This record gives sequence, C-alpha cells and structure tokens, in this order.
Amino acid sequence: MTDALPGLFLGQSDADQPESLLFNRANRHGVVAGATGTGKTVTLQIMAQGFSDAGVPVFCADVKGDLSGISQVGTPNEKLLARATEMGLTLTPRAAPTVFWDLYGQKGHPIRTTVSEIGPVLMARMLNLNDVQEGVLTVVFHVADKEGLLLLDLDDLRSLLVYVGENAERIGREVGNVAPASIAAIQRSLLQVEQQGGDAFFGEPALKLEDMIRVGLDGRGQVNVLDSTRLMNSPRLYAAFLLWLLSELFEQLPEVGDPEKPRLVFFFDEAHLLFNDAPRALLEKVEQVVRLIRSKGVGVYFVTQNPADIPDSVLAQLGNRIQHALRAYTPSEQKGLKAASQSFRVNAAFDTAEAIQGLGVGEALVSVLDEKGAPTIVARTKIRPPASRLGPATDAERAAIMAASPVRGLYDQVLNRESAAEILANRHGAADQAAAQAKAQVEADKAAQLQAKADEKAAQAQAKAQAQADARAARATATPARRSTRETPIEAMTKSVLRTAGSTLTRELMRGLLGGLKRR
Repeated sequence: MTDALPGLFLGQSDADQPESLLFNRANRHGVVAGATGTGKTVTLQIMAQGFSDAGVPVFCADVKGDLSGISQVGTPNEKLLARATEMGLTLTPRAAPTVFWDLYGQKGHPIRTTVSEIGPVLMARMLNLNDVQEGVLTVVFHVADKEGLLLLDLDDLRSLLVYVGENAERIGREVGNVAPASIAAIQRSLLQVEQQGGDAFFGEPALKLEDMIRVGLDGRGQVNVLDSTRLMNSPRLYAAFLLWLLSELFEQLPEVGDPEKPRLVFFFDEAHLLFNDAPRALLEKVEQVVRLIRSKGVGVYFVTQNPADIPDSVLAQLGNRIQHALRAYTPSEQKGLKAASQSFRVNAAFDTAEAIQGLGVGEALVSVLDEKGAPTIVARTKIRPPASRLGPATDAERAAIMAASPVRGLYDQVLNRESAAEILANRHGAADQAAAQAKAQVEADKAAQLQAKADEKAAQAQAKAQAQADARAARATATPARRSTRETPIEAMTKSVLRTAGSTLTRELMRGLLGGLKRR
C-alpha cells in the first residue's frame, strides 16, 4: 500500500510509480507553483494533512478561504474515489486537527506581536519607507532600547516618534541627524497601516510559538490555518508577518540538523508578495532565514504562480518541486515557463516545457529529493485526492472548531501594560506640572517684587512727609509767631457796633447843637 511509504504520498506518475516526499528530506524546503485554477490549493491541502498525519505541525495561509475545508471530513465523489482506487490508495475521509488564526481576530484566534519583536527592518518594509526614513526608524528603536521604553503597539511607536522629534537636536548629536520630515513621513505611514487594521497585529498577549507547534494525543500534528482573505488587502503587512514568523522560528528553535521528520512545515502562499519591490537588505534576510532554518527542523514551502516570482538565490535552496500547469501567452510568461522547465532534472520520456503547458487540473510535474539528497527525475503525476473536504468550512463549522480549540481564551483579550506611550505621557504630565509650578512660582516672585517696590515707595513717601513735618516744626520753634492782622468775626462785629453807635451819637449831638442855634 502506498500509505506505508516512508514519506508523504503525493500521487501516481504516468509510469505507475508512486511519488512521495520523504519526511527526512522535507526540511530541505520546496515550491508549489502553477497558474490560477490548476490545483495548487488542493496540493497544499494534501501536503498539510499528510504532514499532520505524520505528527508534523503545519502552518499555512488561507488566501481564498478554501483551505479551511481541511478542518472538515471530506465527502469524495465517484471521480475522486476512482482516482484513489487507480492509485491503490484507500481513501478514508477525515478532518485534520485544525486551529484557525486571524490577525484581525474575526475568523480565527487573534495573532499579535510587539513592535519591538517585529524590529525596524520588517517595520520599514511594512510601512514602505525609503532608506533615509528606515534609518530614522532604526534610531527610534535605538532610543527605545537605550531609555528602557517598551514598544508594544502602534501607540507606543507613535509616542516615541513624537519624543524623538522633540529631542531631535540632542539625539542627533549622539546617533546622527533626525530630520523632522522623516518623522512626519513615518507617522503618515503608520496612519495608513492603522486604517488598514494593522494596529490589531501589534500588542499583547504576543503569540507563543509553542501554541502553534503542537502534537495531539492521537499523534497528529496541529494544522494552523491563517485566514488571509482580508489580510491580502494589505500585502506588505501579510509579507512582513510571515517573514517575522519565520524569523521567530529561526531564533527560538534549537539546532537539530536533519531530523527524521520536520518539527514544523511552513507554507507561504502568494509568495511573490514577499519579494515584490523588496529592498536588497530584506532579500538577504529572507535568503539567510531560508538557508539556515533547515537545521532547526523547519521546512519552508513557497506557493506561487510561477517559480520566476522567487529570487534565484532563494529558489536554488528549494529541493522539492511540484509544478502545476503554466500558460505562456506573453513573452514574459514564456520566459517564466522556460525557467520553470529548466529547473527540473530532465525526463527523456517528454519535453518538460510542453508537459507543463499540457497539464490538466489535478496534475503536476513532481521532482523531490531522494535519500541521497539529489533531485529525482521529473515525473508527470496525478495528485492524490484529499481526505478532508474540498471547499471552505461554513461559519458555523469554523465557530465550532474555534470553541474546541486548545488555545481558546489565551489570546482573545488585549493586554495593555505600561509601555512607551504611558511612560512618555507620565513624563509629559510631570513636566507640565513642574512647568506649571515653576510658572506659579515666577508669578509669585514677581508679585512679591511688585509688593516690595510698592512698600518701598510708601515708606519713602511716609519718610518724606515726616521730614516735611519735622521741618515745619523746627521753623516754628526758631521764629516768634507774628500777630495776625486779620480780625476775628467778634472783633469785626464789635467794631461795627461801636462805629454805628458813635455815628448815631454824633448825629444826635449835631442835630441838638444846630437846633439850639436856630432857636437863637
């Protein structure tokens, strides 16, 4: 039986030979390529469930929503049953142990990481920054490390950008010029990411890798399905997240060399998004991670339309290759077809380039690594039917899977411990309070100075008045007082009465005297 082969059974070749991916060579990475509608997603589903059955945990992105059917028992039709019988395969419908994830927390458990863990390189990629702006962002991360400021979410990064802008002169003397224009550009890019829902990705509790690398009591590996239907609207966030996850696996997992089977298999769907317009530094990081993560027991499989979407430096490290049909109508497509055909070990039975164009749905050219690590001769292969459902899970089925999930409740609630935003806000509050106190003290000092001047003027005026009074008193003591020539009212009245009486008496005397003369 083909199920007993020491590897993952992929299908039956035209030569009636089983084509299987050896588990002890599965960490040598691979590529699944083909035009839209040729069966890449089904192949990915078959491989994911095959690894799971072998006790290998799997992580894969569900771009269109179809891959969620891996969580449900399959209902094969007559055509699929006939293909299984033709291959000598006993098709037993069953679901894979699935955990749904979603960066936005809508169709799966939320996935979060901190800004510090994502780092300046991937953050710059996510924000689409140029070299100068990326340099400023690196300075921001440096300041955070130096001053012990935790960068957990976008609020922390935004607050630290403001802080660096306000202290640009001081910081610039230590680590180089920090242009205000670059700070403003980074803030605008952050706003765009936030409007796309990217802020949901940053925060705590951060994802623990052990919650993805699980093997159940039945010996099957956990299949982690990342719902990417909405995430694909933010391709830079999607690429940065998957590369971050690879980097975390590389940094945290111990060296194991070439194990009998991988510790984890990672499927990177729509892989071209990782490499589109990627700066050289990022491409070098991808190449390094892919080259070195093999020794950590992690297999990476890129799923894309054309192998030409993957840089040659990365493509050269992908030993296991499954090529679905390609169409070559334009010169660019013909160039990609030629490159894809030349990457296989030649089979004398057919022309590889022609075979790629003539493949039907559910067929592929397969070349995997043998026991010696050499690629096998390319074989035209009918891909086996899946044991799980072809097509998406319903919302009710997804909810039931999430309710029984082993990570239920671990990541649902957001934590917001003290970090850069709160620390800097407290600093600003303390500074504002100190400034207010200093201002109040200045006002009090000014009022005291004004009062002192007023008191001094009053004292001077009082002293002057006292001096004038003392001077008058001194003059009064030194010179006798002159009698006043002015009459008092009583004196004036007395004089007036006396004058009146005198006048009356005189007139009477005169009248008497004149009267006596007349009588004579």
